[in-house]
Amino acid sequence: MPYETIPASVEKLMADIKEKCGEKNAKWAQIFESCFANTLLTTVKKQEDGTTYVLTGDIPAMWLRDSVAQVRPYLVLAKEDKDLSDMIAGLVERQFQFIILDPYANAFNETANGAGHQDDVTTMLPEIWERKYEIDSLCYPLQLAYLLYKNTGRVDQFNESFIKAVDAILEVWTTEQYHDEKSPYEFERLDTWEYDNIRCGVSGYTGMTWSGFRPSDDSCTYGYLVPSNMFAVVVLDYLHEIFTSIKPDATRSEAAKKLRDEIQAGLEEFAKIKNAAGETVYAYEVNGLGDAHIMDDANVPSLLAAPYLNYCSNKDEVYVATRKTILSKENPFYFEGQYAKGIGSPHTPPDYVWPIALALQGLTSDDKAEKEWILNHLIATDAGTNLMHEGFHVDDPSKFTREWFSWANMMFCELVMDYFDIRVEK
Repeated sequence: MPYETIPASVEKLMADIKEKCGEKNAKWAQIFESCFANTLLTTVKKQEDGTTYVLTGDIPAMWLRDSVAQVRPYLVLAKEDKDLSDMIAGLVERQFQFIILDPYANAFNETANGAGHQDDVTTMLPEIWERKYEIDSLCYPLQLAYLLYKNTGRVDQFNESFIKAVDAILEVWTTEQYHDEKSPYEFERLDTWEYDNIRCGVSGYTGMTWSGFRPSDDSCTYGYLVPSNMFAVVVLDYLHEIFTSIKPDATRSEAAKKLRDEIQAGLEEFAKIKNAAGETVYAYEVNGLGDAHIMDDANVPSLLAAPYLNYCSNKDEVYVATRKTILSKENPFYFEGQYAKGIGSPHTPPDYVWPIALALQGLTSDDKAEKEWILNHLIATDAGTNLMHEGFHVDDPSKFTREWFSWANMMFCELVMDYFDIRVEK
């Protein structure tokens, strides 16, 4: 069942944000209230078995990635609100059940109803909406389970489902270090555009783990997606901590650390390249055979998001150079116009900037003025809907994709909270 009323803790936070915004930023509070309540009232569906299913928005399916981002800001309330804590724990459990079912799938149906892309040439099940293999789809549930612990002290999510899902994840990531030789994964979508099919060709061994698709659900150009491997390093550190201190298990702790160290070594050796100015920056993707490209995509994990994901400091020298590069025309998916400038995606038309990327730009900055500038541009480009969209045209915000996109809504909320120093403990 979805939430029928807004929880008292959520009402209180919305009132606190409204007070902090005052008259000067009243529109921030208005859109915050709309977005923060919208996710609970329209996308969160508690199940009879105690788990939680979270719709992405205007697509009737649950993405492992999106569902984490949609509930993440509620973590600041979960310590004092047991119902919210239980809702998030229920989502974690449902995510782990899906991963056990198929760790290569990225989006799932609420029931085994056979909805979604059942005609794709891959191993489909009626519970699966889509089976595009993306590293981040496995990172996000591990991150949420850990952040639930960090923000509430709760540990019951580290249960049998967690153990089985972790084993499946470690097996997949280890197998995909040798994708061309060992992987069982195949995927083809018939009669569609090129980004819906695997394009990355042959990859050499790097220590990193291979991904067929990006967090946009677009296929990779090269097999080693750098931001997703960064995210894998972070969650493998979480696993090492969990299996060392919270749920002691020397075998799994050592396996997580070994894989983490191999991926990190690959990032150090293969992911750093030179930009047009001769500075060392992170590539977006590499293939381990000398090919790499400079770009970033609006979807998270992204290069821009590395400090947000806890991979590095926003003062790290290579990150600073990378940030400057991807927030410039050297990134082919950076767009500027009359109403906005920022990062878009090949997933949407040229000159469409994504609110997710704008929010990430603010969340990875220490500059209060930059955060304020971004928030003001986000509220000015909502096309009168009081909600965020997937992307909008930099010269005409009335042109946008996806009327209802809960992930973008909650990224806006997280930036407002961050501006007022209210943050998820990570």
